[in-house]
Amino acid sequence: MQRTSRPLPARLARVNPTGVFLATLVLILVALFAPGLLGATLALLLAAALVALSVLTWSVQTATNRVIRLVAVTLLIALALTKLL
Repeated sequence: MQRTSRPLPARLARVNPTGVFLATLVLILVALFAPGLLGATLALLLAAALVALSVLTWSVQTATNRVIRLVAVTLLIALALTKLL
């Protein structure tokens, strides 16, 4: 089996969680401090990535984790809307 033929969840499980956390933190901080459209675009991209990840893992998440992810997506979208206005 080639490396690229593994399913996406299996590849994501092998990613370093600390690196993902730090990269996400940097992107959120850039989205917060970037002006207008750039900040809003970054926040919407992060929200879209979180929605995609949630769709992949929804069936194995606990109810608490589902609520946390929904709140995070809502906050990212609210951040994007406030950056646009």
